[in-house]
This record gives sequence, C-alpha cells and structure tokens, in this order.
Amino acid sequence: MPVQKIAVIGGGTMGSGISLTAATHGIQAVVVDINEDQLERAKKYHIKQIDRSVEKERLSKEEGDIALEKLNYVSTMQEANDADWVVEAATENIDIKKSIFIQMAKNFGENVVLATNTSSISITDLAAAVQGAEHRVIGMHFFNPVPIMKLVEVIKGNKTSEETTLATLQLSESMGKIPVPANDFAGFVSNRVLMPMINEAFHAWSDGVARPEDIDSIMKLGCAFPMGPLRLADYIGLDVCKDIMMVMYNGLDENPKYLPNKKLTELVDAGHLGDKSGQGVYTYANG
Repeated sequence: MPVQKIAVIGGGTMGSGISLTAATHGIQAVVVDINEDQLERAKKYHIKQIDRSVEKERLSKEEGDIALEKLNYVSTMQEANDADWVVEAATENIDIKKSIFIQMAKNFGENVVLATNTSSISITDLAAAVQGAEHRVIGMHFFNPVPIMKLVEVIKGNKTSEETTLATLQLSESMGKIPVPANDFAGFVSNRVLMPMINEAFHAWSDGVARPEDIDSIMKLGCAFPMGPLRLADYIGLDVCKDIMMVMYNGLDENPKYLPNKKLTELVDAGHLGDKSGQGVYTYANG
C-alpha cells in the first residue's frame, strides 16, 4: 500500500526539504521538532517555496494550496504517531540519532519503516539502538536542496529486510526521486568520494597552491563543476564537512587520509561555518 503520511523528525534544512517534497507529491507530511522557532522557520520556508513554484508555473495555484494543506508542524512524536513512515533528519551525530531512533521505535507502529537521512553514519550501528526493529531501519540519503536534487542514496543495514528496501525504493520514486543503492560503509558512496575532494581543496589552500577563489575557478572551468569545492563546503556547512570526515576516519580504520584539514578545523572552531553563519571560506552578506 502506498505511503499516505510521513513524519519527518527535524525541521532543519534537510527535514524541511524532505517534507516539502513529500507534500508536493501528494503525501501528507508532518514536521516534528522540539524547537518551536525551527518549526516556524520550516513553515515559512514551505510557504515561500510553494509560492515561488506557483509563480514560476511549476505548480498550479490549486496544487500549491493542496501541498500546503498536506503539511503540519508538531513538537512531539506522539502528535505524529499515526504516520505510516518516519524519517529522521537530525544533525550528523550518532548519539543524537540513536536517541531519536529509540523514541521513534516507541512512538510509531510496528510496521512503520524507521528511515534516516544520514549522509555518512552506519545504518547497522544506528539499527543497534532499536533491537528487534532492525529489519525496519534503512538509510534514505537525500541531497540538498531536496526539492531539486533527484538522487536518494538507499543504504541497507545488515538486518534491513528486503520488504523495507523495496518499500523505500517505491517511496523514493513516488516522491519524484531516483533511488540508487549503496552498501553500508562510512560515507557510503557520495561522501566517500566528495568529502576527501573537499578536504584536499583545503589542503591545496593551506599549502599555498592557490587562493580559494582560484581553486574553485579551476575546478569549475577545468572539471565542469557547477560549484567549486570550497564554495560547496560553505554551502554544505563546514561543521558538517568536518563531522563527516571524522565519521569516515573512525569508521574506516582511522586512515589518516580522512582526517579533516587543519584549516577546516580552525574555521569550525572559530564558528565560521559557511553560508549559515555568514562566514566560512568566504564572507557572506545580506543572505
């Protein structure tokens, strides 16, 4: 039976994007976040994006109104426990995610898939937090910005059932995405390749090979990248980049090639996180 209602745990950038994508594809979506301000930001983002889609004629006015009606915002999982699918979209920290998974297993029905939007953390490790429900745990790695990016990286844990996997592939397609499988290694495929490249761009900068803007220009013009690696790091969030590198370092035999570059770490420690803080590799003003 097709998924009728999704609960998205976390109202940040990824959670807001996932819920919006579900709603614009006819699926009810409820955003769960203990932070009321974050819920309000998610709601404003949804209204803005749907209005923009109507203005650009990607949606009709009627379709936009229907999508908005399918979005709800609550502060507890209990208020969303009638959902038939739940996806966690919290910060990239395994302890936080495990805590959320324990609550998800308690609050949602025994047949509800427990998905995570992690971009690097082992699905098997997360599933260990909900013994007896491991077969329902799976990775659904959406990409930012979720409404635009087509890929969903689908990652099975050691005990994920084939039924859960098939349902995840079907849901991804019903949300207008292209699901592609990856095995359960730290970083999966996308970040296993992307993050070392970004980290190497920091090495090139700190070694004095070129200025950040020149590194980015060379990669854009020479490799046809739409965005240079250092600019992309700011867009992703330098703290997120650092966290993912550490997940891969710890999960891949502490291979030193996955240690975050010193300059990256220094920027994060200084609170210069990229776009979201207004300062990272580059300085941003007026949004």
